Amino acid sequence: MGKKWETRKCFLDHPAPCILGTHHEKGAQTFWSVVNRLPLSGNAVLCWKFCHVFHKLLRDGHSNVLKDSVRYKNELSDMSRMWGHLSEGYGQLCSIYLKLLRTKMEFHTKNPRFPGNLQMSDRQLDEAGENDVNNFFQLTVEMFDYLECELNLFQTVFSSLDMSRSVSVTAAGQCRLAPLIQVILDCSHLYDYTVKLLFKLHSCLPADTLQGHRDRFLEQFRKLKDLFYRSSNLQYFKRLIQIPQLPENPPNFLRASALSEHISPVVVIPAEASSPDSEPITDLVEMDTASQSLFDNKFDDIFGSAFSCDPFNFNSQNGMNKDDKDRLIEQLYGEITALKEELENFKAESTRGTVQLRGRASELEAELAEQQHLKQQAQDESEFLRAELEELKKQREDTEKAQRSLTEIERRAQANEQRYSKLKEKYSELVQNHADLLRKNAEVTKQVTVARQAQGDVEREKKELEDSFQRVSEQAQRKSQEQAEVLETLKRELAASRQELQVLQGTLESSTQAEAEQNSRISSLEQERDRLSQAAEQHGQDMAALRAELQQLRDTLSREQESSRTELESLQTQLRDKEGAEQALQRRLAEEQRSLLRGTAHEAERMVQDALARMEDPAHIGCTGSADCLLSRTLAASECVERLRDAHGKYLSDGTAVGSLLPCLALFAHLVSDTLLQGSATSHVAPVEPADRLLELCRQCGSEALSYLSALQDPGTVAGADCSPVTACLGRISTIAEELRPRGLDVKQEELGDLVDKEMAATAVAIETASARIEEMLSKARAGDTGVKLEVNERILGSCTGLMQAIHILVLASKDLQREIVESGRGAASPKEFYAKNSRWTEGLISASKAVGWGATVMVDAADLVVQGKGTFEELMVCSREIAASTAQLVAASKVKADKDSANLCKLQQASRGVNQATASVVASTKAGRSQVEEKDSMDFSSMTLTQIKRQEMDSQVRVLELENQLQKERQKLGELRKKHYELAGVAEGWEEDAAE
Repeated sequence: MGKKWETRKCFLDHPAPCILGTHHEKGAQTFWSVVNRLPLSGNAVLCWKFCHVFHKLLRDGHSNVLKDSVRYKNELSDMSRMWGHLSEGYGQLCSIYLKLLRTKMEFHTKNPRFPGNLQMSDRQLDEAGENDVNNFFQLTVEMFDYLECELNLFQTVFSSLDMSRSVSVTAAGQCRLAPLIQVILDCSHLYDYTVKLLFKLHSCLPADTLQGHRDRFLEQFRKLKDLFYRSSNLQYFKRLIQIPQLPENPPNFLRASALSEHISPVVVIPAEASSPDSEPITDLVEMDTASQSLFDNKFDDIFGSAFSCDPFNFNSQNGMNKDDKDRLIEQLYGEITALKEELENFKAESTRGTVQLRGRASELEAELAEQQHLKQQAQDESEFLRAELEELKKQREDTEKAQRSLTEIERRAQANEQRYSKLKEKYSELVQNHADLLRKNAEVTKQVTVARQAQGDVEREKKELEDSFQRVSEQAQRKSQEQAEVLETLKRELAASRQELQVLQGTLESSTQAEAEQNSRISSLEQERDRLSQAAEQHGQDMAALRAELQQLRDTLSREQESSRTELESLQTQLRDKEGAEQALQRRLAEEQRSLLRGTAHEAERMVQDALARMEDPAHIGCTGSADCLLSRTLAASECVERLRDAHGKYLSDGTAVGSLLPCLALFAHLVSDTLLQGSATSHVAPVEPADRLLELCRQCGSEALSYLSALQDPGTVAGADCSPVTACLGRISTIAEELRPRGLDVKQEELGDLVDKEMAATAVAIETASARIEEMLSKARAGDTGVKLEVNERILGSCTGLMQAIHILVLASKDLQREIVESGRGAASPKEFYAKNSRWTEGLISASKAVGWGATVMVDAADLVVQGKGTFEELMVCSREIAASTAQLVAASKVKADKDSANLCKLQQASRGVNQATASVVASTKAGRSQVEEKDSMDFSSMTLTQIKRQEMDSQVRVLELENQLQKERQKLGELRKKHYELAGVAEGWEEDAAE
């Protein structure tokens, strides 16, 4: 075992052969081929020694070492992260050392003029910056970063040692301190170049611009001075290296002459001191037997059991003769040739595998194209079937219209029959009435004066009867209901005529004394009686004409009924044929829709499976994401799941409603896959415990989504498919995303962000309270008021309720638009930070919300006073207009940062128009109520004299002048109030500051 331990030291404890080997090989390919076989991820001490050797190779090896090592930069980063999880032993040391090596490679890659050992003259330093101040500025920043990594390793090594004991003389302590020699060499050069570059920058740029550079230099100066001082006191470094001491005070870059006082620190390695690389360091760490034997076997497999101590040492001082060197070189060349052959074989196999995979990809693409063609054919056929279905529906509607027209014709025929029977009855009644009138006329002839009056009355009644009969005839042609009303009117008029005749008879009995005077007029009454007889005959002729017309109408109706019945039978036959064809098409369409559903569900399942596979792909480890982005993706996926649940329910209730389910399935697969990948990316930057829980929930969500999609593909389980587990998983993912969201650091920002939500919530509560109060007032008004007052109160309170509902809709739309603005504008920041950044806009939202809530409360109070009779209608109208202005302010504040094509903005504008309409309704109902009350309270002038009216007129004129004077004063006061309000609002909103800027 001692022999094998000495063999290991040849490679890691003695890097000199490796350095010579890189110069001989002009690269580091052999070095990396050997390193890749070492268990660096399983042995921290071995990794620490590798870092030390690699650091020396970067400094003293061939210039091509950097080019050959850049390809392994990502592997070094992964190994650094892996060792960073260990908080004890060499874990943290290896992690920081690997970060330093990566930084060194990046620095030399960006600045190829700098050699690995950083030794340059002042002229070479100027040429590295190309005499450009911008290049010098960037080069200084990169040197600061490089020096900071060196100092971090320095401090970490010292903090891991127990400085109360002489750790520098122990093997374990020397193992940790040995790499610091390379760090001291790098730091001395970096400090010197940084000072010179800062003096050069101060000669070209203002001092304020370089304040950050000076602050960073002072911090690194103090650290480096302290570390140099502590290192110089260690016994280990005293015999190996002479560490320079930095000046007591840092250089004054503001004084250009201070550059001449600067002394470049020089690290001296005594020639008589033995190199730390040549000293064997034994027993650096304790290993158990199993790990020791495993490492020995691996080393023997790589180098062979007879591998000597210094395989890359080509000098004669190691005891090797020329033949041994030649054999070693030949052996190495043989291994290189074998490795090249193995590499060629591997390349050939890779080429064959690539050709096979490309062929398979071509086959899959052809199959995909065929499937897409079949899908397009199915869609075209579905469109054709849908068009045929629409045509059948139109034909069915035409049949229903024809059936309704037939029913209407039958109803008209029945109505005509009823009109005929009613006309017949009316004619009999008119004949009877005419006979009664003739008898009444004979009685009237006995008394002249009364008869003349009676004759006039009878004539008027006759004319009225003729007019009534004419109206009844016309109304009989239009509708039967009006005829019945006219008949009732005629009956009432006949009853009134009979009462008048009875009165006339009484008058005749009392007027027997004037009979002699009326004899001369009897002849004229007889002539009038003849005219009445002729009129009665004319009425009889008119009734005969009506009977003939009615008979003709009956014949027409019978012919129309017969033709309609025949047409109805033919239409019913066509309808049955169309229904049979429609049922067949519906069955065919249902089968096509089920096929489309299975295909879409299968494609969605493949998308989710692809997302789960990408989560496990090592290439995805480097992807990172923010918790806010994950939260937005989770919210969108949850909303999509809800829409998918509704579409699934519609599909189960109506098998033809697959059109709404297919887009939801595609969007569901896309959003769930996006959520899974975003969750995996977020877990890469999250702490260990939340990251594990997030990954587990993402895998569970993917499996639940796959189960749901598999259930949709089977007709037997499509009814029992449930996406509730997916919703639950998304909810838990959203909870973890909320926990991972960055918290705001400023208390005022949190207060401002919370104040927006509080004010919007308070506005919504105020509106709901106002609506409840209005409903309560309306109930009280219905219970206690009657007549005009109840009508006015119901109209006003009803319009106020509509206004509150419109405002509630507007507040909800404003919340949605506000949430959209915050999500689209905040980026990676939190909503509270977004509100703080846009404080002026936030204050406008808060002010508008307060105004809306206050206006709602004031309007309810005004409506309560109006209902109680204690308030005025004008106050209610002003309150409603004020609410409209406040809501307009809220809409304007919400529209400032909204996208003009936003759907939520359209909803907000529509809600604003609804508020304006509701406000106009409140004003109109208030004016109408006031008009009703004023009409009810109109003055009664019937009992007033001329003098009193004149007095009231003078009082009204005086009152008009007083009111006009008061109106002018109130308008001036209103102008002053508005001016003062504008000034106060300008101070509160910072308009003066904006104008000054």
